Amino acid sequence: MLSLRFSPTSPYVRKVRVAAIEIGLQDRLKLVPTDPWSTDTDLPTDNPLGKVPALTTEDGTVLFDSPVICEYLDSLHDGPKLFPAPGPARWKVLRLLALGDGIADAAVARRLEDMRPAERQHEAWRERQRAALSRALDALESEADTLADPAGPLTIADVAVACALAYLDLRFAADEWRNRRPKLSAWLDPVSNRASMRETAPPAA
Repeated sequence: MLSLRFSPTSPYVRKVRVAAIEIGLQDRLKLVPTDPWSTDTDLPTDNPLGKVPALTTEDGTVLFDSPVICEYLDSLHDGPKLFPAPGPARWKVLRLLALGDGIADAAVARRLEDMRPAERQHEAWRERQRAALSRALDALESEADTLADPAGPLTIADVAVACALAYLDLRFAADEWRNRRPKLSAWLDPVSNRASMRETAPPAA
């Protein structure tokens, strides 16, 4: 059994869980609820960075950082791969994976800034994250036609993008990011209806 440290609203954890479901490994994952912000958490014993997700493999090795965990899971099955073999297709997927993860990074940074006491918030930092999000979303909109068919097999890039966009819907619905990105919005809706996305939907914000 594989043991996954998780927090239900983390887009990075969701990416791992969606990936596991897409490749049929969800029954091998034992989910361990973890609050990385708790003062008495023992998470650093598994991940010295104090972040989720962290995956303990069957031989006791602990893997962390969601792309590493996802690629490890992808090595455990013989079906269609989330990560393409070396070559042009792989670089395309890894590039879009970085873009999806970058959206999640900026969104989480902005969320954490919003959670700080008002007198300690830094508007310039918040605006930097907003600008990064806007540029990344515009870039994805221009490349939306290269994302997977929502009814077909997904790559790790599609999973990362879907989880990042869903996180924006969860935390920053008031931004109405969909208004200027109709292709992305039209892609996300059917992807969100996949069993992997429904089963990993976080609690309401």
